[in-house]
Amino acid sequence: MTLLRVATVQAAPAFLDLEAGVAKTVRLIEEAAQRGAKLIAFPECWLPGYPWWVWLDSPAWGMQFVQRYHQNSPRADGPEMDTIRRAAREHGIVVVLGYTERDAGTLYIAQQLIDAEGRLIAARRKLKATHVERTVFGEGDGSDLKVHDTAIGRLGALCCWEHLNPLNKYIMYSQHEQIHVGAWPSFSVYEGAAYALSPALNTALSQVYAAEGQCFVLASCGIVSPEMFELLCDTPQKRQLLKVGGGAAMIFGPDGSPLCEPLPPDQEGLLIADIDLSLIALAKAAADPVGHYSRPDVVRVVFNPHSPQRVTRVAARKDLLDTEAEDTGS
Repeated sequence: MTLLRVATVQAAPAFLDLEAGVAKTVRLIEEAAQRGAKLIAFPECWLPGYPWWVWLDSPAWGMQFVQRYHQNSPRADGPEMDTIRRAAREHGIVVVLGYTERDAGTLYIAQQLIDAEGRLIAARRKLKATHVERTVFGEGDGSDLKVHDTAIGRLGALCCWEHLNPLNKYIMYSQHEQIHVGAWPSFSVYEGAAYALSPALNTALSQVYAAEGQCFVLASCGIVSPEMFELLCDTPQKRQLLKVGGGAAMIFGPDGSPLCEPLPPDQEGLLIADIDLSLIALAKAAADPVGHYSRPDVVRVVFNPHSPQRVTRVAARKDLLDTEAEDTGS
């Protein structure tokens, strides 16, 4: 498949409400499919929303949200994911879902790639939570930097500032990615005080990813809703730190060109584009950083794609047990 229609989401989550979030996810999947899309991309931590409180006050103040956030974060194999996979199958659409994964006592910034038959392609975790995110989330490993063969092309995904790490990006490029989903939470925190968190800078990261990797990039983006703002911003100071809106979703071509019109930063909706994977060859002809435009004799990346084992169980040897028993006289 070289010609296909794709959709990326700009919307506010059903904040801290997993049931409502799943229902909204299914509605957006249905809408994208009705508009002819074969792929839909959701923002970072779409279920149950991004934990903005970590940017607004002390960890002690933020503890009021911890239990509710944990309880409303789905498991990778939970019933909520089954519902979303059924929707993907019913509507014949590939889904890349950003969510907060609950794995026993630890939360992870995660994404699931689901094919048009409702089957799980991959479940991945953000390699390294960013700055204050590390007070909430664990981290992934090398197995999470992977591009997958699918019916619509070679598909990969990263979250937020994973796009700021050049080595992350090069590992993804080296797997000949054709369609990339970049999941973002919203760009409305510290407005005017931290340019690195602005929509201008972070949209540029998605655009550069497309041009560097010569791939199509679906940059999905969340929104801070008025309801979220009222819940989180209980002082004048917090009302200065976080703003309503912050949406900046976009779709880019393999030459970095925008392929659709942006939505206003406080408006929910789907951004739709028709893409032609054969155009990647034109971009690769100019510059392929993992092919003819590379110099592996000068610069190479060392990459460990395996998941580390936290616990190693070693079977006891009978001869050692016998020796120990003799030494103790037992």
